[in-house]
This record gives sequence, structure tokens and C-alpha cells, in this order.
Amino acid sequence: MRIGIDAGGTFTDFIVVHDDGSIETFKLRSDPRSPAKVILAGLAQAGGTRAEVIHGSTVATNALLERKGARAALVTTAGFEDVIQIGRQNRAELYNLTPRLRSPFIPRSLCFGVRERAYFDGTIAQSPSAAEIARLKTRLRRARVQSIAICFLHAYRNPANEKRVAAALDGLGYLCTSYDVCPEFREYERTSTTLINAYVGPLMNQYLAELERGIHRVAIMQSNGGFMSAKEARKHAVRTVLSGPAGGVVGALEVAKLSGSSRILGFDMGGTSTDVSLCDGQPRETLEASIGGLPIRIPMLDIHTVGAGGGSIARVDEGGLLRVGPESAGADPGPACYGKGSRPTVTDAHVVLGRIGPDQLIGGGMRLDTKRAATAVDSIARALKISRIAAAQGILRVANANMERAIRLVSVERGHDPRDFALVAFGGCGGLHACEIAQELGIQTVVVPEHAGALSALGMLLADRVRDHAAGVLNRSNLEREFTRLERTARKDLPGAELIRSADIRYTGQSYELTVPWRADDPAAPFHQEHQRVYGYSNPERAIEIVTIRVRARLHVHKPALLSQRPPSHSSKNPEVRRIHSAGAWRDTPVYARSSLTTAAVRGPALMVDYGSTTLVPPGWRFAVDKFGSLKLARLRKP
Repeated sequence: MRIGIDAGGTFTDFIVVHDDGSIETFKLRSDPRSPAKVILAGLAQAGGTRAEVIHGSTVATNALLERKGARAALVTTAGFEDVIQIGRQNRAELYNLTPRLRSPFIPRSLCFGVRERAYFDGTIAQSPSAAEIARLKTRLRRARVQSIAICFLHAYRNPANEKRVAAALDGLGYLCTSYDVCPEFREYERTSTTLINAYVGPLMNQYLAELERGIHRVAIMQSNGGFMSAKEARKHAVRTVLSGPAGGVVGALEVAKLSGSSRILGFDMGGTSTDVSLCDGQPRETLEASIGGLPIRIPMLDIHTVGAGGGSIARVDEGGLLRVGPESAGADPGPACYGKGSRPTVTDAHVVLGRIGPDQLIGGGMRLDTKRAATAVDSIARALKISRIAAAQGILRVANANMERAIRLVSVERGHDPRDFALVAFGGCGGLHACEIAQELGIQTVVVPEHAGALSALGMLLADRVRDHAAGVLNRSNLEREFTRLERTARKDLPGAELIRSADIRYTGQSYELTVPWRADDPAAPFHQEHQRVYGYSNPERAIEIVTIRVRARLHVHKPALLSQRPPSHSSKNPEVRRIHSAGAWRDTPVYARSSLTTAAVRGPALMVDYGSTTLVPPGWRFAVDKFGSLKLARLRKP
């Protein structure tokens, strides 16, 4: 048995693949105070405490966003203690005349300098003395730190000083070094990445220890679209900051390929946030990610997240404008319709418009309070002096606009026309918004996969085991020797894995690089091609610099068959009819159980209800189920 688990802000999703290949899915309400407790309860329900578990964890992400990590210290080269405070001079808000100072997540008092120095070529000019290290140990003990990040100048070229200090500090707390976490140049990004690892590492360590007391084998999804062992996750917790969303990207692409779409826009709308991504045959990756304003330089899937989910709270701001998110009602108290909360959310707006019925969520296992939802939405209606229906419509339009901007960011702003892609909608709320958003963006095709409500968890079972290795090589010769060294380490870490070479290359004089496949006979050729694609020009006559080399070890694992668990029906059944507000009016709308849908094309309006998700088909769209169980929706030229 293999089990994929995606711990979301509102629900924790479980996908269970049994020995006979059958797939089971269920949801439990998340508990932000004790996520491990919910996971162990779900495993007990599945009877899978001895199963292989692949888990998308939010521990590192939440610790960063909420600034609730460990008490971490930075040990760096004397004179560079202010790297985290200084950062870069880039201005995120160019026209903001009153920008807020960026607050580092550790105070300046926990940044300690050590008299050591390595030159840019790795030559050790000064090693830390025994007396210097002894003083450092005393200062760290007095500071009562839980974890320590060691990041020395040019340690990516020669880590000897980092290794010496790390050996001396062993036993003082959770330790990590920059040569292990991020062995690349650019002092600020390398220091930030290493320090973030120290900040979230102890929490991940504690969380995994709790899980391992109840789970036989557990692996953790990485931000790069592969998974790693719990042992690796303890050491490199920073690689899990986009753990759950990465599973969604993998799952969306695999399912879409079966349905004939390899160019997709992933649209994962859950309870707390929406994650969007673009895949042009394969997931796009980036090395320039930022979480909560903090740069992280590790390979990760290019995912953009906005605070727009089913639990996103609507409010009227000081200027009288309607806002939705990023604050979320989460799992507790949850949307007003869940029976505890009182503030209006996106889910409450859907309830008011009839799109979510009182016994519709998780197979009828959760009864909704429709009156409480109406009362919550009325607070917006009174503030704006409009009707309840207009207020609910407004909440959804604002939420849609937030998500449309996110999709434009990963497509239009990066040179892609969204009309050339299919929109793959998943998550509990994705299908409710997909057609309206596709219509605004000019997208003609929407795919809602089977198990859409738990696709991120399924994607974790479709992922391979992956380990990334890198080395800074600017101004170095004999790159073949460096690649061989990385590959030797990769084989030791992951025996039997496929090894894939790549490199970060730039034109001489440029400040930033492009990561391209490695060609030993002509390293420049793929770089010129990629530069032309990304920036619209290339200059083959200009000299290049190879800045960083990379080796990815990928161990392919057995994946569950994605053929639908049931053959599509060819006969139609009389659906329930409900009054639902869509396309600006109340309409008598057929409500189908997703399991009863046919292979024949049907015109909207319609509502499809599944255990973990709901799909709204407005007028002007048609839908059918393909042989893989995916719901395919297409815009009609003449509604």
C-alpha cells in the first residue's frame, strides 16, 4: 500500500493506492496546532500504518510565513554579520513613497562574526583559531540558540573553515552549513537559504520524529517535484517550502497528458490559497524563489501562490472597496457555513448563490449552515449598501480577479499566451471558478481531473525520488572533473539513479544566469537558444561564463495506473435540478453526481458534485468525461 498525503490549510487530503491498484480518497479537517495528529488519524482510518507514505508538509512554509521558526543564530565571516539585514537594493514596490523596512527573521544580536577568510579562488587566507572558536561557543551558549547556520565567505569554493567550525560546534543545536545547503556564489542568497534551513530545521525534525513513531516509512515531497527520505528532509528542510503545491503540478501534468494536453496552466484552488503554474511539456523550474520576502536559492518548481481560497475572508477596507484575502478562516473556525466562524468567505458566497448545497461537501459528511453563510455575506451587503446576491457575486469576482492576475504572471508576463494552454483545475474549489477564469483569459479548454480534490496528494505518488547537487565553478577549469565529483556524491546518495547534468550560464558581464542542459561538446549552444527564447535575442559571438554546474539524481519509482476506476457510462440519468446563480442570473441547473457523468457531450449550465470537489459549468460551455475519468470542458463559439 502507498499513501499520498497533502496537508492543506483547511483539509488534509489522503490518496490510498491499495495492493490491487484500486484508489481510495478521503479528507479530514486540518489541525494547525497538531498536523501530525491528523495525519496519524488518517493513516489509522486507511489501515496503512505499515504503508509507504509520501507527504506534502506545510511545516516549513507555515513557520516562515508566520515567523514561528526556531531561535537560530548565524555564524559568518567577521565583517559580514549584516548581510541578512542589508540584503539587496532591489525595490519590490518602485512607486511606494513610504516603503516598510524589511524585518529579518533573526535579530542582529544573533549574528556572530568569526575571524576567518577564504579568497575568491578558494585559497584559505586565515583559519579560525582555537581561541576564536572557544569564544564563539561561549557566546552561542549564552544566547540559548536552538539552531546554528554557518555561512563563510567563498565557502562554496573551499568549505574547510566551515567544516572546522561545524565540528567544533557539534552538540550545541541543529547545525547546517552553506557548503552543504547551498554551495553557490552570491553571498546574500546563500546566507538567506542556509539561515532559513536553520530556522525551520528543528521544527521539521520534531515533526518527523512524531510522524515516525506512528508510520513505518515516510518520505517528504520536495519543492522541485520529487520526493526525498525523512532523513534528507531533516537535514535539508528548506527544500520542502513548496512541498504540497509541487505535488499538484506533477499530478496535473501527468493527468493532462493522458487527456491529450501537455501545455497546461495548473490552477490549484484550496481552502487557504491558490497555486498556479505553467507547464510546457514539463514543469518549469526556478532558482529565484522568495517566500515571505526571503530569497531561497534551491531548485524548485515555478509556482506562484496568492491568498485566494475557499476560506479567504472578504472585507470592506477603509476606502470602501471590497477585498478578498489574503487572510483566511483556515480550518478553525473555517468559513461561516462550517458552523463556527462569522466572517464571510468565498465558500459562503458560493453557498448563498446555491453552488454549494448544505449536504454537498465531502460526500455529505459535513453539513453546512446556509443561514450562517447568508448572515456573514449580509455584513458585506450592508457595508456596500447592495443586495446579498450582489455582495456574493462581488466576493467571487474579486477572488477571480486575484487568481487571474496570478495566472497572467506565470504566463503573459513570461512570454506565454494563456490561450495556447489548457487550464487544469483542481483542489476543492478549482472547478467552481475554472470556467469563469478561463473565459476572462480566452482559454478554450478546461480539464478537471478525477480525484481533483486530492490531486496534490496523488501527484506525490506520481513523483520520483530526486536529489539535486550543485557546485560553484566560476573561473574554474576542468569542469568534467567537477561534474564527476558531483556524480560520485549523487550515486552514493541515491544508488541506481539516472543522472542529469545542467549548468547556470551567462554572457560575460551579465549579472544573472540561465539554467540549461549541459552539452560537453558545446556548452554555449543550449544557452544561446534559451536566451533567445526568454529574452528575444542572443549573441553567439559573445563570450559566456559558466557559473554553477548541477547534477540531478532521479530514481524512478512505480506509479499507480491513472486509468479511471470506473468505465464511463454511455447512458444518461435524470439529474437533480437546483436553482443556481451563474452568468448573472438564477437558472434551473442540473446537478450531476460526477460518478454518473457520460461520455456524451452535454451543454451547460450544470453542476458536478464529487466527494472532494465541485465543478460549475456556466452557459456557453459543454462537458464530457474521457476514458481516464477527467472532466473536459470546452467553450462554445455560440452559447
